[in-house]
Amino acid sequence: MTIYDRPFGAYLEDFHPGDIFRHWPGKTITEADDHLFCMITMNHHPLHTNVYFAEHESVQKKNVVVGNLVYSLVLGMSVPDISGAAIANLEVESLKHLHPTFHGDTIYAETRVLEVSESKSKQDRGIVSVETKGFNQDGLEVCYFKRKVMVWKREFAPARQRPYTDANWS
Repeated sequence: MTIYDRPFGAYLEDFHPGDIFRHWPGKTITEADDHLFCMITMNHHPLHTNVYFAEHESVQKKNVVVGNLVYSLVLGMSVPDISGAAIANLEVESLKHLHPTFHGDTIYAETRVLEVSESKSKQDRGIVSVETKGFNQDGLEVCYFKRKVMVWKREFAPARQRPYTDANWS
């Protein structure tokens, strides 16, 4: 029998400038997703939640998904590959919404490693700088951001633990 422990995030040694991570899977943003996100974040702008307003008073003539949902989704897609084992997210340097996202659009994400550096003050970690892009189903870039993440070096990372023994499948 083989037990597979899936990686979640990566260690400093796993990152190399120029590497590109294609995150999987994509996510179709529904009207319900957008409305719920707007309500829980107190963003009540009618561009996101009022069809009549969007059709008659907006440039796009239809509802636009709130930008912070698009950013949160693209960021979340990158976590299993980039920051799932991080010590801390340190900075979001820039955030751009390059095209609108609409209800029913499917978003995909990719991340490129820009820089990898060891910590100057602690030998057990380092900083990874990345840029992440979100694309819709037509290949249009809808979201872009750069961020810095503090990650463990592999030999210093805490072991992943479960609150039970391995005897579950014997």
